[in-house]
Amino acid sequence: MKSGLKKIAIGALLTLSTGVWAEVSVIAHPSNGASLDAKSVSKIFLGKSKKFPGGGAAVPIDQAEGSAARDEFHTNVTNKKSSQLKSYWSRIVFTGKGQPPKEVASDAEVMALVAKNPSMIGYVNSSSVNGSVKVILTAP
Repeated sequence: MKSGLKKIAIGALLTLSTGVWAEVSVIAHPSNGASLDAKSVSKIFLGKSKKFPGGGAAVPIDQAEGSAARDEFHTNVTNKKSSQLKSYWSRIVFTGKGQPPKEVASDAEVMALVAKNPSMIGYVNSSSVNGSVKVILTAP
């Protein structure tokens, strides 16, 4: 009986610890003066908008499928789980209406690309942000 309770307690702790995510910061080039809310960022990452509110081109950079930052970003900003996102982009590509954002493997790659290009927008774990980029939105 005691070992059964111990297994349940350990399982509960593991479930709770894997459900806790770090904050994700949406980043842009430091010269980008755009003020964006989650809805505007979602439109850019879902290919529904190709421009920042000020009129400049917006090129989204996504993280690799399966990364914690990607899962957290899409769950909280685009309101899509991984399977929904995959289905969404399959439909968009099949109908010829667009292509998914370029994917990179890490926070460092996203930051390097965004820091070099004023048109790019990406997201990283908030703890990875440094002075080379500007945070324009923080998702819980």
